[in-house]
Amino acid sequence: MTARIERPLSPHLQTYRMTLTMALSVIHRATGIALYFGTLLLAWWLIAAASGPGAYANVQAFTGSIIGKLIVFGYTWALLHHLVSGIRYFFWDLGYGFKANEREALTWGALIAGISLTVLVWIIAYTVGGGR
Repeated sequence: MTARIERPLSPHLQTYRMTLTMALSVIHRATGIALYFGTLLLAWWLIAAASGPGAYANVQAFTGSIIGKLIVFGYTWALLHHLVSGIRYFFWDLGYGFKANEREALTWGALIAGISLTVLVWIIAYTVGGGR
């Protein structure tokens, strides 16, 4: 008989408590996936614009609806959050921001910047577009 070797278990979610840094890492991946689907909406809009007024009006009717605006708002947030969070990862790739207080500051900065930039873009869009 061979003796069973006791090996340490790999760390997993049951071992660690969820932190904001971990949550934003998961959200970064989720926004990356969401951007694929949002890009289909963007492609639909561009194809419709090239196809003529009828096709463009259909897309505008969808994106002008409450559901459409929520989807476009979510796409805007996913794009800007993924951008800002990517900059956070870039700092880490350069070797900066690994101390606990720096990591927390970068994480909160990415969270606040993503939301703030999204709201700012929509305010500017409504101001320039006349609130349509």
